[in-house]
Amino acid sequence: MKILTVSLLSLVLLFSAVACDNKPATTTTVAPAATDPVEQSTEPEAGAEREFTLDELAEFDGKDGKPAYVAVDGVVYDLTNSAAWKNGQHNSFQAGRELTDAIKNVSPHGVGNLEGMPIVGKLVG
Repeated sequence: MKILTVSLLSLVLLFSAVACDNKPATTTTVAPAATDPVEQSTEPEAGAEREFTLDELAEFDGKDGKPAYVAVDGVVYDLTNSAAWKNGQHNSFQAGRELTDAIKNVSPHGVGNLEGMPIVGKLVG
């Protein structure tokens, strides 16, 4: 009985201490981490559609931690988070390239698997 009484008394004191703490809540703001300038220049701005040349697209081959982008019908898709494109490769295809013919005429699934993939821009030139 004595243990129960001490336990209950401890809980009451604990709740009282918490309830009486009337300090205003504070938040801590953390500055965003600095990023590599190259990474900043490769990401499209929110709401903006980036234009890629074939040479620029080739930089996004999915290797060494780089994003994996492919172009099909002039649209550049981000396949970085697709498990099928691990390290920028899928079957005999390599990210960083224009793959319209390969996707439409060689791939068994065609363009269907591109639906829902993020679009990051368009291929020009």
